[in-house]
Order: sequence, then structure tokens, then C-alpha cells
Amino acid sequence: MNRLAGQITASPGRLYPAAEPFARHMIEVPGGHRLYVEECGNPKGRPVLVLHGGPGGGCSPYMRRFFDPAHYRVILFDQRGCGRSQPTASVKANTTQDLIADIALIRRRLGMAGRWLLFGGSWGATLALAYAQAHPEHVAGLILRGVFLGTRAELDWFYGGGAGRFFPDLWARFQEPIPPAERGDMIAAYHRRLFDPDLGRQGRYALPWLMWENALAGLQSAPASGAPTDYARAFARLENHYFHNACFLDEGQLLRDLDRIRHLPAVIVQGRYDMVCPPVSAWELAQAWENCELIMVPASGHALSEPYISAELVRVMDGIRDDDHEKERA
Repeated sequence: MNRLAGQITASPGRLYPAAEPFARHMIEVPGGHRLYVEECGNPKGRPVLVLHGGPGGGCSPYMRRFFDPAHYRVILFDQRGCGRSQPTASVKANTTQDLIADIALIRRRLGMAGRWLLFGGSWGATLALAYAQAHPEHVAGLILRGVFLGTRAELDWFYGGGAGRFFPDLWARFQEPIPPAERGDMIAAYHRRLFDPDLGRQGRYALPWLMWENALAGLQSAPASGAPTDYARAFARLENHYFHNACFLDEGQLLRDLDRIRHLPAVIVQGRYDMVCPPVSAWELAQAWENCELIMVPASGHALSEPYISAELVRVMDGIRDDDHEKERA
């Protein structure tokens, strides 16, 4: 099944309407957090859990549009500290292990008995892999869009000057708020400022952090200069918190523990020109995972909204749907 697709197989624009949720929940979890959870599609359909990126990004109605609402029960939630979850921008009791426990708690609160699909990209792919390795008995398969394994090499690429060689003007803008003597470790330099007790100071450094990532996310992306301060602060603080702590993973952990999920099927949809999560991570994961299909999408960058990325994700989910129908008929 480990196949590398060299051509675009789906046409852009193939998205389902954003189905309105049939249920919304605020679920209390340990550590003083309340998580926003929504369900849409078919209440009796095949369950799929959507894991948003960031960390700190939050889910959006756009993320509902990859699934046939007649076939799938789609569950989305805002992770601790971001989106509609409360308290906003809080990093208290906010680790990868906490998020894995939250997913397990959401399963119980929603009365999930069988296995569900995991659908996530970027940090969402990281979390999907970490959760699946902790609870493989609850997972039917993984659909990943852009792979981030939480390694030092990946963080050095994006915050240590690697990506800056392709975008020197944007890299200079990202470095500008930081004194030259501190630019050797941009994650640490921003961490000191994003966690300053003064909220105004946090906000001033949150926007350039967010702008750096947004500017590189898609082939036609532009800096998010108009982003609301509260959103920018939550996104920047959460993402920096995780990266400053090596994503609360051992170095190389997700590849090391791949044997726990090697039996599960997986599909990776990877933009050929993804500058945030370079294709090498998806390639290494697929090479180590015999039951994984890697679809490398030309003319595409990182963002979920990249038209050919979106179309491929719809095609993959429709393929799983059609395979389910075949099994039912058999």
C-alpha cells in the first residue's frame, strides 16, 4: 500500500457544504480547562475525529467540509487554551499527554464504543500519531495532511533559519523584534516575551510569531497582519509553549513507537512545496510504515485550504466511504 502518487488525481473545488453541528458540548477536563466539542453529519455514521493544527489553532467550519455528511459522524474540538475552549491562551496543565487524555475523555463522554478514524494535519498529525500509539485499540485508521514528528530537526528548520533561506525578507521581519544577541534561539527568545506577565507585551510579540507561519503556509499566502490580538496571543503562546518543550515528546518518539500502530492503515496527503512541514518527514514516516499510502501533491504548500490538498482529502474520505459501502454489500 506504500504508494507515492506523482500526479494530482482530484480537481480543486470538491468540498461538501459545511454541515451544521447537531450537538455542541463544553466538557470539563482536569487542570481547570473546559473543551468545546461539536458533532456534525450523521449521528449514526462512521465516526471521525478531526485534530486541528497549531498547537493553538482551533477548529473551524471549513474542517467539516471534507466529509460526506450522510456517511460520517464528524467530531471536532478545540484543544486546551485555544478556540472556544476556556481559559484562552492558558498553558496550565497543557501538554501532549494532557491532550491525549482529553481525547480519551471525549470518547467516553460521547459514548463511543467502536473505533474511529483520526483526521489531522501538521500538529494535528503529531497528535493523531501520539494518541494512536497510546490507544491503538480505539483507532480504525489515520488520515494525515502534512506530517510533523516533533523532532529537533523540524524545529530547527522552521525557527533556526532553514526556511528563512527561502524567505529571507519574511525571516528578517520575524527576527526584527528580537535583539541580535538573542537570535540564535528564536523559540527561547519569543518564549521569554510571550510569557511576560504583561498582556500587552504578549500581544506585541504574538502577531509576528503568527505572521511568520501564516506567510509560509500556502503558495499564495500573505502575512496575517489583521489577525485579532486574542487569537494571535492564544496561537503564539500555545505553539511556542509546545515547541519550547520539544512537544513533550522524547526525541524521535513517534517513529520509535511506530510498531504500536503498524497494523493500522494510514494515508498521508503531503504538499510537495510545504515549507512548514517539509515532505521529508512524511517520506520517512511512510517508508517506515508498510501500511501507509503517501500522496505527494504537486503545486501545493502547507495549508489545509490549498485547493489540491483539499480535493485530495475529499477524494480519500470518499474512497473510505465507498469501501465501507462495498464491505456492507459483501
